[in-house]
Amino acid sequence: MARSLDGLTLAPVADQAPGQVGTRTRFDYHEKDGEIWADYAGGDVVRGRLVGTREGDRLDFRYVQLKRDGTTSGGHCASRVVELPDGRIRLEETWQWESQTGSGTSVVEQVAEGVEHVTGADR
Repeated sequence: MARSLDGLTLAPVADQAPGQVGTRTRFDYHEKDGEIWADYAGGDVVRGRLVGTREGDRLDFRYVQLKRDGTTSGGHCASRVVELPDGRIRLEETWQWESQTGSGTSVVEQVAEGVEHVTGADR
């Protein structure tokens, strides 16, 4: 099993469709006793939250977010945790909106130390 997500910051490696998470979005993860949660923001997302469980290298969670245009949306995601050769963590995700139509896949990776964190001005 890959190491804990607790205290890690992850970011998408590519932009999704407009109005969704993108490379400027940062996810601040927490993990304890099989529970996972994260706050996220950046790009078109003003504020987001995800919560779920981890079993081995599999995550299962739901997410909700508030976008810059004032709309909210939510969905479900299943992810596989992968440890990269350089020791960073990658999540390979399959997601589906529950509040609107759409589904897809995405990849988020641990932000390397020394990379600037998203500030309120970027959110």
